[in-house]
Amino acid sequence: MNDGINAKPEMTIAYKLYGSLYLNITNRCPNSCVFCVRKSKNGVGYNLWLEHEPSLAEVIEAIGAPSGYPEIVFCGYGEPLLRPEIVEGTARWLKQWPVPVRINTNGLADLFLGYDVLPRLKGLIDVISISLNADNASLYQKLTRTEFGEKAFPAILEFAKRSIKYIPRVILTVVNYQEVNLEKAAAIAETIGAEFRVREFME
Repeated sequence: MNDGINAKPEMTIAYKLYGSLYLNITNRCPNSCVFCVRKSKNGVGYNLWLEHEPSLAEVIEAIGAPSGYPEIVFCGYGEPLLRPEIVEGTARWLKQWPVPVRINTNGLADLFLGYDVLPRLKGLIDVISISLNADNASLYQKLTRTEFGEKAFPAILEFAKRSIKYIPRVILTVVNYQEVNLEKAAAIAETIGAEFRVREFME
């Protein structure tokens, strides 16, 4: 067991941010958002580019002792739900400790997995933060440049609606970025029954 920050010196799997522990399990993502933090000059202060996607054993080793953190978050330089078996296995292991587990996702799991992953997350994930990123489909495509095109935005809304059934706390987020109508985005979250949060754009 190490200090809970790096499983290996050459790549960062687990990192501290805002007092919580974040888990970087993949660099893959079907989107290429214009405001993505990994395109910023300083990122989040860590080198999150992975030499390989970590195994479940590597992720657990990187976490170390999780009891000292207010929250464990699946969020790195990629979409965590592209590796549902790692998310599920890690979250199940974390249930040995009374620490909340959150996953930050683009909400496109239905499209890239081809099945409903949410039932597998019930009882394992306490909070799910879904990147809505826009208030309409055309703007979403413009800002995220997703490989799923016009199917993406409706898929996110459907995923968010179903999340309410399985995850205790559901949050829809947008980046405070040009053209995004924050009031309309907040209204979408309210209609779904989710919380709403604005993320600040990192230059």
